[in-house]
Amino acid sequence: MTSSPQRLIIDGAQTAQPWQRTAQGANLLAPDGQLGVTIFEEITTLAGRHGAINLGQGFPDEDGPTEILDAAREAIRTGANQYAPGKGLPVLREAVAAHQERFYGLTPNPDSEVVITTGATEAIAATVLALTGPGDEVLTFEPFYDSYGAVIGLSGARHTTVPLLAPDFQPDLEALEQAVTDRTRVILVNNPHNPMGTVFTKESLQKVVDLAEKHNAVIVTDEVYEHLTFDVPHIPIATLPGAWDRTITISSAGKTFSVTGWKIGWLSGPEELVAAVRTVKSFLTYSSGTPFQAAVASGLAFDTEFFTGIAATLKYKCNLLSGGLRAAGFEVFSPGGTYFVNVDTAPLGITDSTALARRLPELLGVAAIPVPVFCHPEGAERTRSLLRFAFCKKVEVLERAVERLATLKDRL
Repeated sequence: MTSSPQRLIIDGAQTAQPWQRTAQGANLLAPDGQLGVTIFEEITTLAGRHGAINLGQGFPDEDGPTEILDAAREAIRTGANQYAPGKGLPVLREAVAAHQERFYGLTPNPDSEVVITTGATEAIAATVLALTGPGDEVLTFEPFYDSYGAVIGLSGARHTTVPLLAPDFQPDLEALEQAVTDRTRVILVNNPHNPMGTVFTKESLQKVVDLAEKHNAVIVTDEVYEHLTFDVPHIPIATLPGAWDRTITISSAGKTFSVTGWKIGWLSGPEELVAAVRTVKSFLTYSSGTPFQAAVASGLAFDTEFFTGIAATLKYKCNLLSGGLRAAGFEVFSPGGTYFVNVDTAPLGITDSTALARRLPELLGVAAIPVPVFCHPEGAERTRSLLRFAFCKKVEVLERAVERLATLKDRL
């Protein structure tokens, strides 16, 4: 299919088709209207071609706990292979509600205020599509996870942003206040934040709540890295004063239990908002991964030591890779959580991280993702020299990557 470039002017006289709005929102359309591939696909292809260690895409290279893997196998063996209820198996909805109460003191009703989704990605998509449309604005922090731009584009809403600036990548509260208006229908917060590794302060989160209340906006919070923070607490926005009645909280099993391929996520919040989102979700996938749902429920009941242990292990891996990146000559921004550490390439005399990312697999045998791809054009220029590396890999893989990084200066 081809299209005239004029069709791509979303804010102009003509309206782009839904697929075009989606692609444009995810930075996949060239100015001439040609459809490109994601940077993840491009870098992964280069990594495979050159036998590089792929520290670009954020997925673990080792399985999660044996207990939940065995539980999934047993569910398949005993016949849990047909549709689950559209809002999820009761056992998992109850486990999500119990998890929210155990860790955060929240008490969602598992029957009416919790929905199981096909990963957090579907939960985000269903929420944005349910609550926004043409004439609305959806605000995210920038850089932003690429699926946010895609689904905001699909909804027809306008995507506005507030920059996260080095070195701490915390929101500028004055810029946030100026960006939220009466047209802002949804404030979409990713905390802990991908790609920047930021864990937002309580002050920043409360500012989001206060502005949402002032302008009658809904808060949608993507918390998939909630248990992967380093020496700083994760604070769900829904726990803050004034937040619960206007907040949809989203998380998933993938990052916590290293089962990203299972695609089991969930959302919780006040009944009226959850019902609206559930209506849309029902016509996206209807039902999600029946044999995995009870297995995830068992994982959510693990002892607290499991959750603190996975964070400690990930912190060790973060420190290992960060040390190698510093030795390579990068300026390293220490993350507060997530799978990712970001660096500035400027100390090496490199101002174009995207060009470097395309060279690294062959040059060094290590792959990374440039931060500008997570931004609109102005933000891409602001983050032009930043590069993201994933440390959610086996220790021996990270050690090999560090050895290769040590040779970077000699290879440039």
